[in-house]
Amino acid sequence: MHLFINDKPVKIISPETYSQRQDRYHLLLTEKGERIKVVMFEGKVAVVEPSDALVKKLLVTLITKKLKKLQSLTLVTANKTAVKNFIKNNFKIVNAAGGLVMKNGKILLMYRLGKWDFPKGKLESGEKFSVAAQREVEEECGIKVQTHEKICATWHTYTLNGSKILKKTKWYAMTCIDDSRIKPQKEEGIEQLIWVAPEQAEKLLATTYRSIQYVFEHFYMPETV
Repeated sequence: MHLFINDKPVKIISPETYSQRQDRYHLLLTEKGERIKVVMFEGKVAVVEPSDALVKKLLVTLITKKLKKLQSLTLVTANKTAVKNFIKNNFKIVNAAGGLVMKNGKILLMYRLGKWDFPKGKLESGEKFSVAAQREVEEECGIKVQTHEKICATWHTYTLNGSKILKKTKWYAMTCIDDSRIKPQKEEGIEQLIWVAPEQAEKLLATTYRSIQYVFEHFYMPETV
């Protein structure tokens, strides 16, 4: 589960994985005697075997506070499934799908809401993720694509009309087969569409959402994620 809360990566790993990586973390929190303070959230923070109550506090803190110095939060637990389900139960789940589109070695980027992004959108009732991904890409960009393998899935949070939303997005590799009518879908707030080399895309995506950076890195630099 590749989770991003308020654009901060939240990882859920096993004690075995943690034992191999514990030197990567700047702060370790345990359940006993710890009082959560904003000042603690700096660098890479790990929390070992958190209770449901502590996970709830952490979620509230991540959602309501601007933790500018926090790089990532890692939850270390022997029961990853239970923690994941607890987190999901605190949100309304929305399903979406999108694509990383390539043509002649270049990647398609869109500019929307002040950031470079990849095309994506919500699933319609009964729609499969891969079908939705292709439909959304073609609608938002005015192009025709061929859909290939799934790259990864990301989860990110936002608030809509007072409701806490957790959006699951499945991402697919795609090839553009016709961009003769390429045009940004203005009603979706898309201002610009560009084809760029992966090296240039990496630079443009340096200031975008962490979830989008993760998709790019997972596709081009899997050894880093």
